[in-house]
Amino acid sequence: MHINQAVIVAGGLGTRLGDKSQNCPKPLQLIDGIPFLDYLIWNLKRYGINNIILSIGFLGHKISSRYKNGGNFGVNIEYITENSPAGTGGALLLCKDKLNDFFFFLNGDTIFDINFHALGMELLSNEALGVLGLNYITNAKRYGSVEVEKNMVVSFKEKGGSENCYINGGILALRKSVINYIKQIPSSLENDLFPVLVEKKLLRAKKFKNFFIDIGVPSSLMEAQILMPKWKKKSAVFIDRDGVLNVDYGYVHDKKNFKFIDGAINAIKRLNELGFLVIVVTNQAGIGRGFYTEKQFNQFMEWINGVLKEKGAHIDDWYYCPHHPTEGKGEYRKLCDCRKPKSGLLELAINNWQLDKKRIIMVGDKDSDIEAGNNLNINSYKYDSNSESLETFFNKLPLEMLLG
Repeated sequence: MHINQAVIVAGGLGTRLGDKSQNCPKPLQLIDGIPFLDYLIWNLKRYGINNIILSIGFLGHKISSRYKNGGNFGVNIEYITENSPAGTGGALLLCKDKLNDFFFFLNGDTIFDINFHALGMELLSNEALGVLGLNYITNAKRYGSVEVEKNMVVSFKEKGGSENCYINGGILALRKSVINYIKQIPSSLENDLFPVLVEKKLLRAKKFKNFFIDIGVPSSLMEAQILMPKWKKKSAVFIDRDGVLNVDYGYVHDKKNFKFIDGAINAIKRLNELGFLVIVVTNQAGIGRGFYTEKQFNQFMEWINGVLKEKGAHIDDWYYCPHHPTEGKGEYRKLCDCRKPKSGLLELAINNWQLDKKRIIMVGDKDSDIEAGNNLNINSYKYDSNSESLETFFNKLPLEMLLG
């Protein structure tokens, strides 16, 4: 299983922002003309975390009137309302009747670009009640630091200490049973819950070194205007499916004849953790030939992605060509712009995700894959599963050079 629910605490007063927060709640502060919370929901959605509970309070009607049930944003949103400030712990307690057995907990004023599924897997693989995502930063004086031994949180230190350390990144993977340790409203996760979990050895941590920004003070809100649009314009890896992600047995379309290429799961997970989008671009003439339908193909891709998520990895999106110029049936028999070696699939992905071609690589096992990438001046690499694992192959590529 994988975790697909998130609680976002968005009810704070935002007093540190001064006049900026008097008529606009902190999560709706505009970043490059877009409310901050839009970025947060977008990032959850690309991980398949589509069920969101928003805890609202101060000016909460402005949040609920924008996002409604989440349908316009591709997610499902429910609300709980704090009639008076409840604190992070109190907000979570108010959500108890809406919680799944496992969920993520996020602050509505923080972006921490981690691999959510890796954090979730850390929780699901042990008996802890919570796993805290930590971020390594070089200027931690504004934050308290977190001490960890063998992935177990052992202590929290006050603000103003070490400059180089791991801090609380504002994201937790939690079991619903953690609610039993929240005794009152208002309460604070940091001050009331965490010390109890640490004492009982029920709070673990996973370390990251990823993009992080907290817009809680004017200086960081100003900094976000520059950093967040750059962060959202992701680097990407386009991969062919059959022969790269999975063994190509010919027209693979169900669980019975599916097998991951050696090292594929670890390769995808590494790309996720580096911050790349992972996008499949694949010719699927089996659809045009009538071997399976587009609906069956997409359901099968959802299943593949579900397996990856259970292993701490995921695919962000997939694009496919169902046509064949001579063997396609009916509307599927056509010369199209999307069948590789033409580049229509890649162009569609670039436009949908607003990508920079200089920060994309294409990986395929056929000359047609490489030609499709070269047509757009995208650096393209041919993979041979008989020579090495996909993990080893990606370890040789200059990935870090593509990161913004």
